[in-house]
Amino acid sequence: MLNLKDRVQIQTVSGDAAVLGDVKLIPQSRSLTVHWPYGGMVWHRPLAMLVQRGEQEETIPIVDVTRIAQLGFWGLSVLFVLIAWAVSLRQKRRG
Repeated sequence: MLNLKDRVQIQTVSGDAAVLGDVKLIPQSRSLTVHWPYGGMVWHRPLAMLVQRGEQEETIPIVDVTRIAQLGFWGLSVLFVLIAWAVSLRQKRRG
């Protein structure tokens, strides 16, 4: 039987570098891998862009706007369900 470390792995992955003149760009992503007995799932999300200019190195974080929007919509849907549930309870108590 596989333990949790073998079933769930989180790692930072660097992509292929692109060179533009004296600038080297390396994309980085975070990878979540989950193994089930009969399959699994891999989820990648952008993390940062590593920029190298000569001896200087800078990491520019990537903001995943889609993930932020998804979490916002999920939060709103939970809020609406809670409001509907509260209204339903109030109506049952009155009548």
